[in-house]
Amino acid sequence: MDTKPRYQDHYPIVVTPDIRACQAFWEQRLGWSCGFASSWFVWLCSEDGSASLAFMSPDHPSAPPGPETFSGLGLCFELQVVDAKAAHADFVARGGSVGLPLTDEAFGQRRFGFRDPSGLWVDVVEQIEPQAGYWDRYMV
Repeated sequence: MDTKPRYQDHYPIVVTPDIRACQAFWEQRLGWSCGFASSWFVWLCSEDGSASLAFMSPDHPSAPPGPETFSGLGLCFELQVVDAKAAHADFVARGGSVGLPLTDEAFGQRRFGFRDPSGLWVDVVEQIEPQAGYWDRYMV
């Protein structure tokens, strides 16, 4: 008998009093769709279904126990894309405000970043060829 867990999904839950603003932001700025919404919880999914994210009110009925309200620090939500330039153009066209401009990094990423209404830092990255020899000093 196989006793390994069979996961159906995996996603972070960001605890914030601004769940409606977060929902609107992710739907309007990134084109994500809402899979479930209640008065205290919202679950969102990327257009292609490859990623999901949830937001929960600090006064959720499952408290306690439960996580503390997110401070906006110490977490980066990484969105890897095929074309960062196109993702950047789409985000800006949808009214998004960029906190880190589109940049080609020596370590091999083209990226830009922004914060959502909860304070979550979102890093949108495309893998590109790193600068020759960049990783040599870090490899063991």
